[in-house]
Amino acid sequence: MRILTLFLDGIGLGADDPLRNPFAVAQTPHMRSLSNGQRWLARTRTQQSERAIFVPTDARLGVAGRPQSGTGQAALLTGVNVPKRVGRHYGPKPDATTRSIIREHSLFMRLRAGGRSARLLTAYPERLQRDWQRGKTLRSSIQLADFVANGAHFGIDDLRQRRALTAEWTTEGWRRHMKLDDLPDYSHAAAGRLLAELSGGYDFAFHSHWTTDRIGHRGTLALGVDLLERFDALLGGLLAAWDDEAGLIVITSDHGNMEDLGTRRHTLNAVPTVIVGSRAAEFAQGYQNLTDFAPACERLLRHVG
Repeated sequence: MRILTLFLDGIGLGADDPLRNPFAVAQTPHMRSLSNGQRWLARTRTQQSERAIFVPTDARLGVAGRPQSGTGQAALLTGVNVPKRVGRHYGPKPDATTRSIIREHSLFMRLRAGGRSARLLTAYPERLQRDWQRGKTLRSSIQLADFVANGAHFGIDDLRQRRALTAEWTTEGWRRHMKLDDLPDYSHAAAGRLLAELSGGYDFAFHSHWTTDRIGHRGTLALGVDLLERFDALLGGLLAAWDDEAGLIVITSDHGNMEDLGTRRHTLNAVPTVIVGSRAAEFAQGYQNLTDFAPACERLLRHVG
């Protein structure tokens, strides 16, 4: 039994508005196959099919204001209601209290302490990693949750050896912007197949993508549609390679944003949680908000041999 999580920063369940919501117009057959043919919208309630369960998930956690990445990601990867503990939604990076909660309750760390392997499969550029080490910038809550458990992040050599993926899934952006011609070149569908392969080496594998949130803050509908269709291609490759009996795929987020391009702010919308695999119903039992993710993972991984 293993769990692969695909995290998409800043995607919520919004209105069926083709002028504001890329989820309302993008051609995403693989995504829709996981929600009984329905689009990922506010009107789409909990769906269960032979292969997957779609669960609208509360990201507000009983705290006033707009959910933010720092506290939302921390709630996801600790099981603690971090916004309530901190007294507000805070982000994008974690504040000191949130960092302390992550260091104590990181799911990566708890799984490793219990003899399970757990790793963030996202690779990061050398310059960013140097900035973290020098204290020039803070890690996100997801990055910190992995770092306190593993003490390192994947980088460029791991991309070359196909041990990790970029945050954007393929190496196209790194090859274009950083002039790195020696990186492997593969399609989004091939990236999905690689995720399936890499996750086989861990009990718990997690990939973090952030461009969805950036588009929500300052992108266009066309960019949002294009990104969703590229993610759908990745999902197609992943689903074709995935053994539902061997593990679960979980797709989730931390707050709404890209589903309403009529505003540049985060939304109050629920976020989608989609669970794929033969034990999806067990994972989804009682699942309501971001704090339910970590306990569900631990519950299913408790009896891994």
